[in-house]
Amino acid sequence: MDAWEELVTSALLGTDRKPPAGSAGDTAAVALLDAAAVHTVRRRAGLRPGPAAAPLEAAPEDGRRPLPDAARRRLAQLLAGRAAPAPSGGRRGAAPDLAELLPQWLAAANEHGYRAPAAALPALLDAARARTDLRPQALAFAGPRGLWLARLNPEWKFALRGAGGGGALPDPHDGDAVLALWEEGLFAERVALLSAVRAQDPARGRELLASTWGEERAEDRLMFLDSLRAGLGPADEEFLEAALSDRSRNVRATAAELLSALPASALAARMAERAASCVSLDRTEGAERIVVEAPHECDAGMRNDGVVPTPPTGRGERSWWLGQLVEAAPLDCWPRRFGGRGPEEIVALPVTDDWRGELHAAWCRAAVRQRNADWSRALLGSPAAPQATGPGTSSLAERAQLLSTLPAEERAAWVASFIAAHGLSEAFQLLGVCAVPWAEPLGRAVVDALDIARDAGSYPWSFSGVMGLAERCLSPSAAPQLAALTALPAEAEDASPGAGGYWSEAFRRLVSTLELRASMHAELVSP
Repeated sequence: MDAWEELVTSALLGTDRKPPAGSAGDTAAVALLDAAAVHTVRRRAGLRPGPAAAPLEAAPEDGRRPLPDAARRRLAQLLAGRAAPAPSGGRRGAAPDLAELLPQWLAAANEHGYRAPAAALPALLDAARARTDLRPQALAFAGPRGLWLARLNPEWKFALRGAGGGGALPDPHDGDAVLALWEEGLFAERVALLSAVRAQDPARGRELLASTWGEERAEDRLMFLDSLRAGLGPADEEFLEAALSDRSRNVRATAAELLSALPASALAARMAERAASCVSLDRTEGAERIVVEAPHECDAGMRNDGVVPTPPTGRGERSWWLGQLVEAAPLDCWPRRFGGRGPEEIVALPVTDDWRGELHAAWCRAAVRQRNADWSRALLGSPAAPQATGPGTSSLAERAQLLSTLPAEERAAWVASFIAAHGLSEAFQLLGVCAVPWAEPLGRAVVDALDIARDAGSYPWSFSGVMGLAERCLSPSAAPQLAALTALPAEAEDASPGAGGYWSEAFRRLVSTLELRASMHAELVSP
């Protein structure tokens, strides 16, 4: 037993039972510690240095311009605010929520072409790790140096997925480099490469996919096929038609969905013929109405064109098949079917035997898939109409999807009118598809509705979702108009206790957030 082991034994047994050599009594413990200190220094001094690690590869250059000083300080504040603990008791107070402003700041910084400060990269990667919705903008801002850094920490591996394994993707026009990565790269690298090539040259992206299509696994074929949504056009039809005979049902279904988004495709024509055979105009009994005769079977031709034969639980087979046929048929086939009527006139026609909901829901899906604004308008109807009696659908989720096909100004105007007629309680999903910052009529409608809710004596947290959206989406120019709402109102007899104070606090937070957003954007445009 060497001297160090002797000391360890004394420490474990106690100096009363085994005092260190040359000591005894009350001084044994001190002698043990002194000896341990001496031996610790001796052991460290005797260590032989290990071989030097290979030097790290230098971080790549980032040619983007640096942030202005004020914007750099703001980024540090937002990143620190992201990690700050939530207010106690769930009450948010009047201070802006910095974590919710970080996505907006990153998007603006990327639009201006700034590069991330090196010192901010670790916090930026941590923020992106914690929030998946933040990753696209955060990783774009972090740039090649962020990906270089991510390779050094396993907790940041997420940043390497879909980013060429941590390095930059080859130039889509560099044929040899693109082909080499496509043939030898990892799956994530290949998905990212196909998307990049497809964005620059849709035909080249399709050719790249076709070159290895037969060798890919079914799950990979599905992911690659989904990449064709970007830049989808008539030239893709031949490839997609071939994919309809794929071994994988999911691949066939995706190919059929993509083909149905091409109104001039052969599949769209086949679906139009099938759908038209199920839906017709009845002129008997003095009134025109739509008659539906849903398919009685899902034949081989339908299955070959991507119709899924087995319905979900609780859904009838015939309505399931009908819905798939109608949503895959090009919408321009219906005016011909209904005597030249336009979408609004067709949607207004009565439908027999309770098929209206099924038929209109399928038209809604078709309008979204084909990005058809005319049909979306018809199916949305008037925003002032009661939801249960309007055309199309009463589903707010489907209405939000229909709105996404309209121009931004028209979308904002429709939602503003909806809020004016129905209030805010059902508007959250619809507000989520409106362009940011909100157009002036929409912003005014939201503020007016919040003011009405306050006067009605409700608590502001009943509208916390809309309040959060308003903080992020209202134009900062609206802040002066909101100042009057920050005052503490006199409490009405029938109001909820303390509601006035909570509303004052909520409006003060809204105003301070808008002012902060104005400062953020000004700092990013400073020279």
